[in-house]
Amino acid sequence: MFSGFLCSCFFVGCFRSVGLLIITLFFPIMVSAADSQHSEPVTELDPMVVTATKTPVPLSQVTSAVEVITEESMQRRHSRTLVDALNLSQGLATFSSGGPGTNNTVRIRGGSSAQTLVLIDGAIVNSATLGEFNFGTVTTDNIESVTVLRGAQSMLWGSDAAGGVVDIRTKRGSGDPVARIFSEYGSFNSIREGGSFAGQVGPVDFSATLTRWDMSKFSAVNYRRGAVERDAFRNWQASSLLGVKGPWDGRLELAFRWINNDIDLDNSSTFGGPFDVFKAQSSGEQFIYSGSYHQPITDWWDQKMTLAHAQETLITQAGDNQRSITTGLESTPAAFGNSDIRTKSNRIEWQSNFQIGKPLLLTVGYQYREQRGENKGTFSEKTLSSHAGFAQLQLNLFDRFFATGGFRQDSYNTFGDATTYRVTGAYRIKETGTKFRTSYATGFRAPSINELFFPNFGNPDLKPEKSQSFDVGIDQHFWDKRVTISGGYFWNRYRQLIVTAFDPVGCTPFTPFGFCAQNVGSAKSQGWEGSAKLVLAEGLPYMQLLDLQGQYTYTITRDLETGARLPRWPVHQGSVVLTYQPITPLSMTTTFRYVGSRFNTTGDQQPLPDFYVINFSVSYDITPSLQGYVRVDNILNRHYEEVLYFGTPVRSVFGGVRVTFDLPGSKPSSASGNS
Repeated sequence: MFSGFLCSCFFVGCFRSVGLLIITLFFPIMVSAADSQHSEPVTELDPMVVTATKTPVPLSQVTSAVEVITEESMQRRHSRTLVDALNLSQGLATFSSGGPGTNNTVRIRGGSSAQTLVLIDGAIVNSATLGEFNFGTVTTDNIESVTVLRGAQSMLWGSDAAGGVVDIRTKRGSGDPVARIFSEYGSFNSIREGGSFAGQVGPVDFSATLTRWDMSKFSAVNYRRGAVERDAFRNWQASSLLGVKGPWDGRLELAFRWINNDIDLDNSSTFGGPFDVFKAQSSGEQFIYSGSYHQPITDWWDQKMTLAHAQETLITQAGDNQRSITTGLESTPAAFGNSDIRTKSNRIEWQSNFQIGKPLLLTVGYQYREQRGENKGTFSEKTLSSHAGFAQLQLNLFDRFFATGGFRQDSYNTFGDATTYRVTGAYRIKETGTKFRTSYATGFRAPSINELFFPNFGNPDLKPEKSQSFDVGIDQHFWDKRVTISGGYFWNRYRQLIVTAFDPVGCTPFTPFGFCAQNVGSAKSQGWEGSAKLVLAEGLPYMQLLDLQGQYTYTITRDLETGARLPRWPVHQGSVVLTYQPITPLSMTTTFRYVGSRFNTTGDQQPLPDFYVINFSVSYDITPSLQGYVRVDNILNRHYEEVLYFGTPVRSVFGGVRVTFDLPGSKPSSASGNS
């Protein structure tokens, strides 16, 4: 623990030293840039955050630990998947099991992937059978923002939000209608192409996208360990968002997303393996629908109704033959590797907001949630359902002191009731650009269908996992928000964790094998988070923009039953993003990601070394309607594994073009928009 404290102090000291050095070196540039634009100051709009309170709140007034990943930032880095964007965020851990399309989950502040609630346009997309969501299948096409809310959030969002929330929003059309197409080719025979159109006509705004992505010659099991078969990946996606202005400032939104994914698989099992598997494949298809209507009733009362549905079919074929990359022996894959899993998730929520005078906003709501899942040939369709009521009070005094407090009651058909609450507070000093914030909350995660009903493993007597979360932080702005620094401490405690336990007595009569899912785990995590954003130069000759962003997270995790670290959680992780725009048409971005050493599984087993990866991208607007770009991943050709035995990209190069077409009656627009 003492060594960890010293290491933390070392990193914090380095962070401060580097920050002081950057400010010392570039302060004259920032002052010069500010002076050069004194006649026309640049005003940065305060983005609105809805996820933290379920009501629009300016980011400067949000009392929770939140990060908003914008469409612009994903465009700058030419991020292809959500994982590319999320793995640069603070407090998160993302690890790929063999490249795009394979299983890739997100965990927050020491929590598990099943304790991260994921929403797409208000639809809950966590798997009903596994409890987690696979980010590896979702591209960034037509996504306007991704909001990451850290800490227990069950008071507003219910089950699965014990560790945090990832809220994904489809792009909202605006301005004159335009159409865009793009095409990209690169390493691993990767071909991406697609088209989109978006805009606004009178009271109607719309956006729609259709894309495809094919890739081969990428082995799921690390080819450096002896895998010879190259696995293919095929992905189709379509998305749309239609918005209509209603009477008396009402708004109707209808969103749709379709994901079709085929991926060749390998087997990382250590029982004689890992195996290079031939003709093993997973085929998945997701449909996500959502609709919402927001209607102000009076100047102090408004309501919102949300209906959402998500369904997924995942068919897995175990393959014809497999070869161990450790022994070279060939065998036939086990038949239980074949599966046909079908899940559905429904959410109905009614929310009412009452403005009580100027300082108080009361939010009350009701939610019905239903999850259905079946594994054909293994178990028939099972259903988890719940009814919930919640209430939250928000306080805003003089735009300086902000606070929230609320509670929620959930009632499940399987285990009964769960009660959660949350209190937060913040104080902003406008004159110095300083905000102090803190929060304390409780959370829970309902057992998944697999944990309850999977034959010879599921335990119908399971109770929900529970969590407690505390954080305190400070956000500071300098020089008209040209420099933004944020830092904070967090602490989490997890109880009644569902783990696989060997207990011949406790498992009877659920399983004849003597092991089953039980509520016997407990864990904790704590650490520090820090981030910085510096606009080093803007509007200067050959330096239209020089922007530096970075984050660092120090996380200590402990399994309180064994004393070991939690699997796959690094103590140290961080990232840096440098954007340089010498002239308006040309933009270059370099990203650096560092992940510290960790253990691949429980009990401090299967150690994995630390690694770092540097990526680079450059784009040039040839004309206002034509953009070309190149992206180089793993530019130093580092050899590493995010998950033991699974492959990661070698140095790889991708190039593409984006073309914008102005639809009849619209004004000329740039090619740099999202495709």
